[in-house]
Amino acid sequence: MIIKKTPDEIERMAAAGAILVRTLNLLEGKIRPGVTTAELDAAAERFIRSQGATPAFKGYRGFPGSICASPNSMVVHGIPGPYKLKRGDILSVDVGVVLDGWVADAARTFPVGQISPVAEKLLRVTEESLMVAVPQCRPGNRLGDVSHAIQAHVEAEGLSIVRTLVGHGVGRDMHEDPQIPNYGTPGTGIVLEEGMVFAVEPMVTAGRHAVRVADDHWSIFSQDGSLAAHFEFTIAITADGPRVLTPWHEAGDGRAAA
Repeated sequence: MIIKKTPDEIERMAAAGAILVRTLNLLEGKIRPGVTTAELDAAAERFIRSQGATPAFKGYRGFPGSICASPNSMVVHGIPGPYKLKRGDILSVDVGVVLDGWVADAARTFPVGQISPVAEKLLRVTEESLMVAVPQCRPGNRLGDVSHAIQAHVEAEGLSIVRTLVGHGVGRDMHEDPQIPNYGTPGTGIVLEEGMVFAVEPMVTAGRHAVRVADDHWSIFSQDGSLAAHFEFTIAITADGPRVLTPWHEAGDGRAAA
């Protein structure tokens, strides 16, 4: 069942989203060669709690981290730990924030110093695919319109959509209905209605779309070892069209203090 949100509830989710954006800004300033993913995790948790919020991921189904930190060929769900970032890495960072019982969820993939042309293209195209999905999140469209917009953009650039991982509804729970594939047929699926809130999250590889789960039962890698990227917004469907509740793409002075 899809749980629609009132305008007031969407505002509460936007408040959680504002903290999440500041968390991503903080981490962006700390991502550099020699830093461990555990250090990034600690900084994120410290900041989120300082804002009166809690990390949505910590303890979720036993997950030990406050963020997911997934380098290079790891697509998602990386457990923060001793891995030291190296120049030329890419790092996908997924963050969830709970404020007053409402969840916001977003992700970005960051370059670590200068990266390869393949990695640059992967990050650019994956982020663009999220941006082209946003305008589709409006009342009267169908879920397949959102999914297809992502797929069409990615595949036109010769990259691959991960098909076994999906976006999702979000609200009081981090994972609500519906599931949101990143591929599909326009004009199909549920009709989008005012009050629905989605976590839309393209996951893309530079090689084939197949993935594998690591021995830790969390980390998911591209099966062929190709680089992977992940970008995500929480998006509310409103009478005025899509509203991004985690607008990390917007310029401003929303940097968090270290």
